[in-house]
Amino acid sequence: MKQWLKMMRKGYGKKLVSIHAWNAWIVVILAITGLILIGGFWRETLGIGRVWLKWLHIAVGIAMLLPVVYYLFLASKHWKQLRNKPWQKANTIIVLALLIGWLLSGIVLWQFKLAGPRWSNAALLIHDLLTWVGLPYIIYHSITRTRWLKDPARRTIQTNEPSTQKISVNNPADSNANKEELDTRNTPAATSILDADKDSGRNNVPNMEKPQPVYTRRAFIRSAVGIGLAVTLGPTFVSWVGKNLKFDNSIDSMLETDPNRMVPLPQPLSSSSPPIGGGAEGHFRVYTVTPIPSFSNANWSFRVDGLVERAQIWNWEQFVKLARTVQVSDFHCVTGWSVYKNTWEGIPLKHFLENAGIKPGAHSVKFYSGDGVYTDAITLEQAQMDDIMIAVMHDGKPIPADLGGPVRLVIPQMYAYKSVKWLNRIEVIDSEHIGYWEERGYDKDAWLSGASQRFPNITGS
Repeated sequence: MKQWLKMMRKGYGKKLVSIHAWNAWIVVILAITGLILIGGFWRETLGIGRVWLKWLHIAVGIAMLLPVVYYLFLASKHWKQLRNKPWQKANTIIVLALLIGWLLSGIVLWQFKLAGPRWSNAALLIHDLLTWVGLPYIIYHSITRTRWLKDPARRTIQTNEPSTQKISVNNPADSNANKEELDTRNTPAATSILDADKDSGRNNVPNMEKPQPVYTRRAFIRSAVGIGLAVTLGPTFVSWVGKNLKFDNSIDSMLETDPNRMVPLPQPLSSSSPPIGGGAEGHFRVYTVTPIPSFSNANWSFRVDGLVERAQIWNWEQFVKLARTVQVSDFHCVTGWSVYKNTWEGIPLKHFLENAGIKPGAHSVKFYSGDGVYTDAITLEQAQMDDIMIAVMHDGKPIPADLGGPVRLVIPQMYAYKSVKWLNRIEVIDSEHIGYWEERGYDKDAWLSGASQRFPNITGS
């Protein structure tokens, strides 16, 4: 084992440089692909390419394990070199913690069906937090430590006063003590410094003085990069913190700025207010493929048509008078987050279908979003589940536009991309329909693990 470790650490300086370079490229690829995956613009633009990009992100993330493990074999020797360099020690710990944290949380998100919603929910929060904190740190670290910034000849503003710093000369007595450290500085910059030391020794100029810089270009660039990152990424990070750490993320705050103008507002049943589920646990993330639409009584209607005996259409005043029931269910997004114990109030899908009457030859039920773009479908057999609801209230309050209101579909036993937001039409069709995300590579059925179990409906009065 010792012999093998010795062989692994041979040429250790070059290996550290190589590991640093590979990690840099991996982080760049993960940053680009990750930001594209969460971007609303790219959701619509990439199509099926988004699914391929997701698998690239996962593959590169797993590949990050290799340089991390390789470094761990070199860590003890590297740590000895940094014994008198506390800032470099801190930097090494921070970067290593970021990489390991990204890797572990990413694996949980990759295997979210096996990990379960609670683990994947926590992993997504950690993954995002590490990204917003770690990515600016790594960008700042990378830019401010490029070779040209570290070149003393690049320093700009200087004084005429002599510096108290002196260029060191090679001291034979110290050669053995410094051998390990010098051995690791296997870069062009390090080589030039060593050559300069040798030249100064040959010319017997041990006390050559250099001007002391008041403000170097390196310091200026560090400040500029830091300010730039704070200005560009700061507001986005604050927004992310607000949405995920419960700053201004309640249903009440969404309703205060809700663009929907529906009159009258639905009045909750006794089981909704207070909510029979005790109140939702967790926080919704707002994902859309279009700008969030807004509705009023003038531009909203709801219809059931297609292969039915009695096609029907309602305006808002009529729809809000329909008899409603209450149920409690969890809400799971395929990206890894969940909201538990939601109290939904609305009309079971089965009631609409029974009242409309299904014609022979019907195969699927297709759902249309009021954004004019998004559609999805389930089979007629799946549509018989008791807990599929056309919801108009959440936890005793109207559903805001951010969460798909005034009316949205809720299918608790499938991932949320099936639960169409801004629902305004149900059509019974004679064939299979491939929904928006299924066209882009998502699973057609979207079943949750253990979804064969049918949860009973909880009816309010």
